[in-house]
Amino acid sequence: MVFRLIIVLIFFSGGAFAQDNFVKHKISQGENLSVIAKKYGVKVKDIADANPDAPKILKLNSVLLIPNKNKNTAKSKPKLEAKSEPKSEVIASNTLGSHEVLSKETLWGISKKYNVTVDELKKANPLLETEGLKIGQKIVIPSANSLPNDKPVIQEIASKDVELYREVKAKETKYGISKEYGITVAELERQNPSIKGKVPVGYLLKIRIPKEKADAIEASKAVQESQNVAITSPVQIAETAEIKKDSTFVKLAAGSHSELIDQLIANATENIGIRYRSGGTTKAGFDCSGLMICTFNNFDIKLPRSSIEQSRVGTKVNTDEAQKGDLIFFRTNGRRHINHVGMIVEVAEGEIKFVHSSTHGGVMISSTKEPYYTRAFSQVNRVLE
Repeated sequence: MVFRLIIVLIFFSGGAFAQDNFVKHKISQGENLSVIAKKYGVKVKDIADANPDAPKILKLNSVLLIPNKNKNTAKSKPKLEAKSEPKSEVIASNTLGSHEVLSKETLWGISKKYNVTVDELKKANPLLETEGLKIGQKIVIPSANSLPNDKPVIQEIASKDVELYREVKAKETKYGISKEYGITVAELERQNPSIKGKVPVGYLLKIRIPKEKADAIEASKAVQESQNVAITSPVQIAETAEIKKDSTFVKLAAGSHSELIDQLIANATENIGIRYRSGGTTKAGFDCSGLMICTFNNFDIKLPRSSIEQSRVGTKVNTDEAQKGDLIFFRTNGRRHINHVGMIVEVAEGEIKFVHSSTHGGVMISSTKEPYYTRAFSQVNRVLE
């Protein structure tokens, strides 16, 4: 009698152990071991080991034992929470968070996205000084004072905006009109998708700006009309670029230089990812000089067609004097004359980063520290004075 009781106890304890370590799964139509393993987060081999007598072709409605992974997870969960809790507090109090580096991203682009400086990123990530950016790398974003733009913020701002209508007059440009309303050319094009090329005379533009700015513009126009001053816009006249007849350089009025350069860079980098196309000057594809022509033309600045001709525009400057907005030229593939051009977007500690259209990667940002461009470098020209 005692022997039978022992056998029964062993049977029930073994059943309880099996129930604790395995989950029963009834096979449905279309399921196989891979599908079932993925569903329970286990390996196919684990299921096969737990069911040594199961046929290779699974039968509908038959039952398989699935290793119970939740048991170990449940035991270790409190321990993990206890360790991670202080760490999350440190991140919340000292930094904005982290960012995973994607293909073709640069420090300059990431800094603009999170409204921080490149130097702040480097201080928060010391390894960037020696190793640079790597795809998939997670970097710390400093300062919790600003966040990258997201949809709720955009909607909140948009709700305070008003929509104006503006007829395009003869000889007016997108750059001039955007300056009149205090927006960028890119924003004007975003609000009016059909004007990606030249804006036609008589076209009725829709311009959405904050109500306060719209009221200020209307008030300014009213004052000018009362004084019988025939001008298009006070802002436009103060900051319009003047192109010298000999095409040696473009002279800008005081106060507009840095803003125009930032808009040029933003306009060029919006094309990152567009393919290389020989002779191309549109978003269907660019060659190197075509990207420069399209970018500068959006701001009423005319450049010659080829890179070698563009290298004769402006004034040559030393590399240690290079600035954002300067054109940078190369002799690639062992050529004796200049055959490639880009625009400088960042200068830091002897490194020059430039946006250009490359034959192997399309529109992208590269660096003079890359061996290929170190060997091929020719000169830097300043076309904006």
